[in-house]
Amino acid sequence: MTSPTKRRPRAPANRSASEQSSTLQDVARLAGVSASTVSRILNGHVDSAKRDAVEAAIKKLRFKPNLVAKSLRSGVSMAIGVLAQDFDSPYTSRAAKGVEDELMSCGYTPILISGHWGRDSDEAERVRLLMSRKIDGIVIIGGRLSDEQLLDLSEQQPMVVIGRSCHGPRLRSLSMDQRLGGYLATRHLIELGHRRIAHIAGLEDYPDAIGRMQGYMDAHREAGLSVDQRLITRGDFNEPGGARAMESLLETGVEFTAVFAANDQSLNGARLVLFNRGIGVPSQISLVGFDGLPFSAYTVPPTTTVRQPIYEMGCTAGRELLRLLDVNQLNDTPIGPLDLQLVVRGTTAPPAK
Repeated sequence: MTSPTKRRPRAPANRSASEQSSTLQDVARLAGVSASTVSRILNGHVDSAKRDAVEAAIKKLRFKPNLVAKSLRSGVSMAIGVLAQDFDSPYTSRAAKGVEDELMSCGYTPILISGHWGRDSDEAERVRLLMSRKIDGIVIIGGRLSDEQLLDLSEQQPMVVIGRSCHGPRLRSLSMDQRLGGYLATRHLIELGHRRIAHIAGLEDYPDAIGRMQGYMDAHREAGLSVDQRLITRGDFNEPGGARAMESLLETGVEFTAVFAANDQSLNGARLVLFNRGIGVPSQISLVGFDGLPFSAYTVPPTTTVRQPIYEMGCTAGRELLRLLDVNQLNDTPIGPLDLQLVVRGTTAPPAK
């Protein structure tokens, strides 16, 4: 007895042939135009009555352009590499969101990869990994690559870097005055009457951390106050690092009435330690952060911080890279000012008498 012949399953009855294998020629035929006209419209080069007919045909046939083939023909992938330091960081995610929104408004797709706060050699390897993916350019958010490394890498790929001050023929950068921000935060505490101000610094050798500490020093110098080096401790821009730094400060037994933390996340870690020890904020210790992340307005009490326009910086970086790529039709929506702002809320007050 022979077994019955197995039949190949048919495509679902409700799925039309046009949905299964529509081609550019099918679109042209339905729209009543040439295939070359369809191609030009898909590439944004034709703006006429023909566009409506082609778009109607694309919608009816559910046509999807072959982006891989298009990339091979044009040499343009419409993809941008984005190197961020830590996907868990609210700063990184907010900046990356700005980059993404700006790129996608012009039809580009971001490809994200993390640098993991690595050494400069690790970051350079990550950049090379992105370059191997046939991207058109790169946006780097933060990092430790030297100016020389950035210039060298930009010779291979157009590049924009957030948080740096370096430029080249194919390299642009975007930075806020971190030193000014550190100064504004510390001066605010001094104006409230604080004289013993601790500083939870960021990662060693990281440009933002260096600038903010310099601003902390500047405010003391301007007020004629000396800085007790025992009140400077190192964090890592994350909550656990801020908690360890606050524990270290308290264990020294050195008196202080206020803390300037290098970022809002470090401040949150420090605040938890104070809460667990029954130390009031701001009744006993005042706290100032940096970044102005959205959650800082919703803590109890709300956080005094130096706000930097993180999302707007991401948008600006994305737009600047598109300019480097000579994209014709840029998003013309105003991005907003790129200014630092001291936002005074509930974590600062005059020192207790």
